[in-house]
Amino acid sequence: MNDKANDQAVAGGEILVIDDDAIMRDLVADWLEAAGYQVRKATSCRAWIGQLFRAAPALIITDMFMPGPCGADAIAELKKRHPGTSLVALSGHFNSGQGLSAEAALAAGADRALAKPVKRGELIRAVAELLGAPVR
Repeated sequence: MNDKANDQAVAGGEILVIDDDAIMRDLVADWLEAAGYQVRKATSCRAWIGQLFRAAPALIITDMFMPGPCGADAIAELKKRHPGTSLVALSGHFNSGQGLSAEAALAAGADRALAKPVKRGELIRAVAELLGAPVR
């Protein structure tokens, strides 16, 4: 993909929500859609990596612990290929002391790291800070 095509994909304002937990994935997508954002959903990192490298959304919200290539490695690869794509990392483990820390997610290139259970207002605020208000 050339840079111009990538810029156009990012400028579209689409958000990709990736979570293997269907309830969490649908809840986050519903919150974002109600706020006026365009949303796509994926069940795993494996499901989006091929598509993502062709056309990156403006923002990705991803769970950090899922089967397949995810976490800090996936964040670093995404940021390398699409530095204009913002990323919000979500995890129930950030506050537990187990697994990847919020600091490690940020060091890998995430723009925000939010602990689950994430609050609606906290998530919408983070998205608005990164993307601005939705285009209605």
